[in-house]
Amino acid sequence: MIVACLALAPLLAAGQAGSQEGSPALFVVSYVEVAPAAETQGAALLRKYRDATRRDEGNLETAVLQRLGHRGHFVVLEEWRDEAARRNHRAAAHVSQFQEALAPLRVSGYDERAHTGHAIAPAGGQDGALLVVTHIDVIPAGGGADKARAMLKTLADMSRKDAGHLRFDVLQGARMNHFTVIEAWRDERARDAHVTAAHTRSFRNEVQLLAPDAGLYDERLYRLLP
Repeated sequence: MIVACLALAPLLAAGQAGSQEGSPALFVVSYVEVAPAAETQGAALLRKYRDATRRDEGNLETAVLQRLGHRGHFVVLEEWRDEAARRNHRAAAHVSQFQEALAPLRVSGYDERAHTGHAIAPAGGQDGALLVVTHIDVIPAGGGADKARAMLKTLADMSRKDAGHLRFDVLQGARMNHFTVIEAWRDERARDAHVTAAHTRSFRNEVQLLAPDAGLYDERLYRLLP
């Protein structure tokens, strides 16, 4: 299936400049949902986790994003120098303390997904930007994963030429037929122009053939949690 997981504000501007395809850098996308009434408390815990994580050895960037129009929905985006740095982070006391404090507020599991870079490029300044992160899951039979990798690389190359582009990265999931796309656009108008561009529409039509049971290309909007 194809599910757009989020649209975000500024992320990984510094860390992305040093990340290259094939590098040991590890990207983690985590989805968090707390009860609507616990939104403020959950945001405070996530800020505390973000700030502590940024001080961990090997962390290149951490950002927390809050979904527009859906109270209690957050995304945590992290980039690590390598798997060892992430492993040490997960063993840190502040991580277990965060998870223990968050658990009573959550209404679903802490959904943490690890990725490596597939098509990565330096990001532009993203203050005030609108970002879109899309999860793409294709059927692996018949070389579907390889076809999707090639199509996503082409889409990234072309999208980086669109007006208002600030970032367009493709991450490879732990399962080879899963991908996450992170985009940053100067504003909603720039994103709308990209969505209607010929190369975007062509990609969406073609990738649908690799995931015939998928629904609409679902996009969710977020803003950076200050």
